[in-house]
Amino acid sequence: MKNYFGDDGGVTVSGGEPMLQSKALIPFFEALKAENIHTNIDTNGVVRTPEAQKLISELSDLVMFDVKATTDEGFQSLTGVSRLQAMLSNIRLREESQRPFWLRYVLVPGFTDDESSLDWLIEQFSEMNYLERFEILPYHKLGEYKWEALEMQYQLKDVAENTAEQLERIEKKLNPHFKKVIVK
Repeated sequence: MKNYFGDDGGVTVSGGEPMLQSKALIPFFEALKAENIHTNIDTNGVVRTPEAQKLISELSDLVMFDVKATTDEGFQSLTGVSRLQAMLSNIRLREESQRPFWLRYVLVPGFTDDESSLDWLIEQFSEMNYLERFEILPYHKLGEYKWEALEMQYQLKDVAENTAEQLERIEKKLNPHFKKVIVK
């Protein structure tokens, strides 16, 4: 398949949460590296096992971290677990390894779009040298049907999707502080 993705492509592992399988990913990534195939992990960054740390700091050409929230309470509310510090530790590990990474931030109205959250993002990440790209991912309800199919209550059912004005405001606030800000 190497001919298919050429010089600019490679292999991205995503989830669920791929770092839960980090022990199995190590030989996979080592084999890809032996073939000069670009490797990427799309992760929430909360797994802190030695294997996960090796993937983050050594074996991945790129890591895309999905930043779920900017406070422990927000993290708990949106994900059901409080793992903000683990995520921050993994992002710092990646920065210290001097290897490129991206941040992806889901903008959930009423949860992650307030000024203090945006200020926190700027404070935490704007001085990082290896952060190549900051993606703002607008909240959407595309997965709501999955919750209904599982007969589970969708916790964000009453949350409205982002408006164009909200997205523009956020992009303008973050743009001066990061190399590249993209609204998806």
